[in-house]
Amino acid sequence: MTSPLPIVRTPAELRAAVRAWQSAGKRVAFVPTMGALHAGHLALVTLGLAHADVAVASIFVNPKQFGPNEDLDRYPRDEAGDAIKLASVGCSLIYAPDVATMYPPGFASFVRVSGLPDLLCGRVRPGHFDGVATVVAKLLSAAGADVAVFGEKDWQQLAIIRRMAADLDIGTEIHGCAIVRDVDGLALSSRNAYLSADERARALALPQALQATRAAILGGMPVAAALAAGERTIKAAGFVRLDYLDLVDGETLHSLGRPAAGARLMGAGVIGTTRLIDNIAL
Repeated sequence: MTSPLPIVRTPAELRAAVRAWQSAGKRVAFVPTMGALHAGHLALVTLGLAHADVAVASIFVNPKQFGPNEDLDRYPRDEAGDAIKLASVGCSLIYAPDVATMYPPGFASFVRVSGLPDLLCGRVRPGHFDGVATVVAKLLSAAGADVAVFGEKDWQQLAIIRRMAADLDIGTEIHGCAIVRDVDGLALSSRNAYLSADERARALALPQALQATRAAILGGMPVAAALAAGERTIKAAGFVRLDYLDLVDGETLHSLGRPAAGARLMGAGVIGTTRLIDNIAL
């Protein structure tokens, strides 16, 4: 099947394409993805084009951000379908390297952002955010784009990328894109495809608990009591594990005992065999 978009597979090809646009006076937006695209990913491209003239998306399932018992092998892949979706929202190029290109023999360099990866999801996914920081650093370096866009659904990832880009003087503007939700409120995720119909219905307890916890805190309930009530709601819905439900500073990700400007309510848990994450601004 012929792709509706050109696809390049090496850093040199990506860099050449981006520099050609920039030499013509165009701003370039870059959207890193792992494929299996949904409306949330397409919103990243749309936001990128609000800040730039041209959008490029990468598709790469990064093995270094999966733990030994996670879903690397079964993670959904559909490059042909993804290309059609990206073309529909004005993307101009796909960067789709293979693992050998990203991590050739002898690869020995890693990027770690101190502190932030040890909190929240990092407590149950050791090494995950080192893999994220490393691949994103490589992608941003290869692209040299003016703007890069990441979803706010993984707020911790966004905070880490912002810190890394600032610390390493990467020079690409980092923009966060608001969470895109299904009509019933569940945050869109490629992993939602793993949910059975029953699990999909019960998964709504996560966003609903976040909203109820937010309302309780803003209504004057002590943060600890509001979080405890939210935890009970999520567990009662049949989540087999609740990794955290917490009120945190949106930049440092440190827990907060009272409402504050920039605070986020963050939640993560497992229903069936699927781990879901979500967050909302307080």
